Amino acid sequence: MVVVSVCIATHNGERYLSEQLESILCQLMVNDEIVISDDSSTDNTLNIIRSFNDPRIRLFEGNKFYHHTQNFENAISKAIGDVVFLSDQDDVWVENKVSIMLKWLANCNLVVSECFVVDENLKVISNNIFNSKSKQSGFIRNLCHNHYLGCCMAFDREVIDLCIPFPKGILSHESWIGSVASFFGKTKFISDCLIYFRRHQFNNSNTLKGSTLSFKQKLTYRIVILYNIFKIFARRHLVK
Repeated sequence: MVVVSVCIATHNGERYLSEQLESILCQLMVNDEIVISDDSSTDNTLNIIRSFNDPRIRLFEGNKFYHHTQNFENAISKAIGDVVFLSDQDDVWVENKVSIMLKWLANCNLVVSECFVVDENLKVISNNIFNSKSKQSGFIRNLCHNHYLGCCMAFDREVIDLCIPFPKGILSHESWIGSVASFFGKTKFISDCLIYFRRHQFNNSNTLKGSTLSFKQKLTYRIVILYNIFKIFARRHLVK
């Protein structure tokens, strides 16, 4: 039996958190878990989490990362499952997300699903977020233009062990995890829409808005990824 860990990084996420957790918990088995790393929430987020009173929820609070990448790293590092699903604090899962992703993960190290792009009331804006080219896996292709969207991803223990801890200079947890998985393992983009990807005025993510990084920052970030990929490769294959 595969044990599933769902990792969530919260920060002032009270608005849609209950709806999100309900859509996830109903798909989990008794030995599965939701790992929540909270980054200095000042609203009702922690009380909402505690109100579920579900032993499958493991809450790690009191963190002061002030950045979602480090917050996700903390959550992933606490996960005990054979596979990890990532989830943003305002998205809702389609009812068969876990079962479909697990079938693909039987033959892949990392899977990325399609999603319904919706407004704050879950009204569908678009039936997809990726175009046909982006569904093609590949390290170089996604290093040039990252298509690994964290809330649509699930990956196995091999990927976890390779990508944690995150190296310094990593700006995006999803591009780092996707790069590691595509270089050392097998990745797959599937056409099933398995989450309701909520877009609203309170979103912290820049997804769909485009990058605000300068050319120099983009180049530096890719160099950081390549350098750290090589370090992992050297550790595994060159250093005795």
